[in-house]
Amino acid sequence: MHDNSIRESILRLENITMQFGGVVSVSNLSMEINEGEIVSLIGPNGAGKTTSFNVITGVYAPTNGAVYFKDKKIMENCPKGKMKSLYAGENKDMYKNTIEKTPDQITKLGVARTFQNIRLFKELSVLENVLIAKHMRQKANVFTATFRMNRNEEKENREECLKLLEILGLADLKDEIASSLPYGKQRRLEIARALATEPELLLLDEPAAGMNPQETMELCEFIRRIKDDFKLTIFLIEHHMNLVMDISDRIYVIDFGKEIASGTPAEIQNNPRVIEAYLGVSGDE
Repeated sequence: MHDNSIRESILRLENITMQFGGVVSVSNLSMEINEGEIVSLIGPNGAGKTTSFNVITGVYAPTNGAVYFKDKKIMENCPKGKMKSLYAGENKDMYKNTIEKTPDQITKLGVARTFQNIRLFKELSVLENVLIAKHMRQKANVFTATFRMNRNEEKENREECLKLLEILGLADLKDEIASSLPYGKQRRLEIARALATEPELLLLDEPAAGMNPQETMELCEFIRRIKDDFKLTIFLIEHHMNLVMDISDRIYVIDFGKEIASGTPAEIQNNPRVIEAYLGVSGDE
């Protein structure tokens, strides 16, 4: 039985190792994110942060380990073939099964993400970008779509996307071409597109990258607002430490693919291993 005062786990990484050839990018990494939290993943350049996101979202199958979403295992793997002899990680014999969900399957479960480099459909309008994401949830099949039997659903999708843009302050830009938007608005549109898939867990990969201090402050308030409005759990990679310390409930720190610290912002700020890892380091992977 779970104590009702304790938040339920929504995402759990268990002994994740991601090895490319002889290079171990993520090593025996375990993390847990609880419902309703904002958790940050930080670390120096090349620490393995984006690789971790790619494992969670099905871009990579882990070399070893397991990923759970809402206590259901969605990824599991163990070293196979040549990797059996190449494997340099831990827990080589702990996992026996192969469970690999594709990125679209993981999105349908309720996990959405944004990317370090904005990946909008640049020549399409703001509304079209969000509609494309919304289609992931549509019930129509090829037959009903061909014979326009899904017109009611299309109409509902459009109305819901317009409402989403209104909530996020982008409604007046709905007909603008995505590439013509200022940088901060493009970032906001990418988040809107992720929200159109109706996620429970939102992964943000460096959402403040390229933003000035004013835009970063506005983004911080924006993230807090969408968390509450959409009842989200948020997991983000970020190298703007002011934003991380201001917005996070908890923080995980990795270096060379391994966890070196975890805790509240106050605990992380005063952790000698974290300070040492960041000495002379700027930027991100």
